Amino acid sequence: MIAETAPTRDIAPAADDRSRWIALVVLCVGMLMIVLDVTVVNVALPSIQEDLGFSQASLAWVVNAYLIAFGGLLLLAGRLGDLISRRGVFLAGLAVFTLASIACGLATSQEMLVAARFVQGVGGALTSAVILGMIVTMFPEPREQAKAIGVYGFVASAGGSIGLLVGGVLTQSINWHWIFFVNIPIGILTAVLAMRLLEKDRGLGLGKGTDVAGAVLITAALMLLVYTIVDPAAELGWGAGRTLALVGVSLALIVAFLVREATAANPLIPLRIFRSRNVSGANLIQVVSVAGMFSMFFMGSLYMQRVLGYDALQIGLAFLPGTIIMGILSLGYSHKLVMRYGARTVMVPAFVLITAGLALFTQAPVNGDYVTHVLPTMVLFGVGAGLGFPALMTVAMSDVEPQDAGLASGLVNTTAQVGGALGLAVLATLATTRTGDLAAGGDSVAAALTGGYQLAFALAALLMVVATLIAAFVLKSDRSVRVTAGDGPAELATTEPACSKAV
Repeated sequence: MIAETAPTRDIAPAADDRSRWIALVVLCVGMLMIVLDVTVVNVALPSIQEDLGFSQASLAWVVNAYLIAFGGLLLLAGRLGDLISRRGVFLAGLAVFTLASIACGLATSQEMLVAARFVQGVGGALTSAVILGMIVTMFPEPREQAKAIGVYGFVASAGGSIGLLVGGVLTQSINWHWIFFVNIPIGILTAVLAMRLLEKDRGLGLGKGTDVAGAVLITAALMLLVYTIVDPAAELGWGAGRTLALVGVSLALIVAFLVREATAANPLIPLRIFRSRNVSGANLIQVVSVAGMFSMFFMGSLYMQRVLGYDALQIGLAFLPGTIIMGILSLGYSHKLVMRYGARTVMVPAFVLITAGLALFTQAPVNGDYVTHVLPTMVLFGVGAGLGFPALMTVAMSDVEPQDAGLASGLVNTTAQVGGALGLAVLATLATTRTGDLAAGGDSVAAALTGGYQLAFALAALLMVVATLIAAFVLKSDRSVRVTAGDGPAELATTEPACSKAV
């Protein structure tokens, strides 16, 4: 009997382990679908404008409608996962996103497309907000957790550049409708696999956080803030009366929310999560670094399109080397380095590399050559992001109690979205102003555009310097980083040899 039952004890854990890693792939496919959607749509905007008759001003709402819903609901969606069920919220998000993608693909009017994009943003928020929380509870052992977060970090960071390539192929070979239709089989397959592979979970219960007033306040504040960033701030400038008024209302709503959460018996979002130096510092880094890095994707794409004359497919291919490097490092090496040296020790030099890449981009000339002026930035960015962002995700989820993992996951995504929208609005505005000044001074169109992009890259590099300094001086020492360990006790991810052997 012993001989017969022994293999069963060996095989069952192995099968369970395989299921967890397959479940991770399912979660990351869901995340990739959400991330791809943003840049895929950006590539197709000219075709959408021509087909549906959008004006230049109204065309922005194809993107803005999605961002407002997505950025506004992430924090609430993450907390709902903690209170109800992360698996349930993830599946609900997939359903909403997939159905909205059908509506987007079938859109025959501007109003229909913009409304469907808003609903798509709701689904995207529900889907992505809980993923990181599920990952840290599925992989409680520090080494496995670091590896799993590396996979997630690659998808979240590289998805944008992959979207440029996919969007270029679909738009040029078929039509823009297929950038949405392609989500349908992916969404259905992901949902089917998720129902089979993701374990059912039960949240704390709505009674632990049924705070309707808090939910209304934070959702309204974030939606209004994102709307202000992507519309009046971008169109009228940050000094305009309307922009300042809306920013003031957004901040007042946030203050009211914080007061409500500090006094509510069952707050929607317990403020204790911000007591962690690592959680607060990592999210601050997320805001600043993503604000800087968005310029490389957005301004870099515009530089290649408007100055170098690349088409959509060529732009996607231009980003490909950085994406490949990012994938190799995120999937194969980042978790090993994090476990060997600690997350902060890996993050700081990685951010220095991204800063160096952006600094190199400030020297890109009018008659730039890809190998000389673009590829080095892509390589440095790929190495830096491939190592730095998985480490950042690890820190952002450290010091988080298991019951707050969904909230922490939603918080990380929220700060990324707000930072990206804020950084893009500010840098794009300053770049446009610089281009206008240079054109007025007699520079050619190409030279004026290049000067504007160079300014944006320089400011982005400064933002990355700030992010690097925060990582170096605000985050706790790597020897004291506590890694969330599911429902069990936390473990220390340190550089001590004994601990390394233990994990």
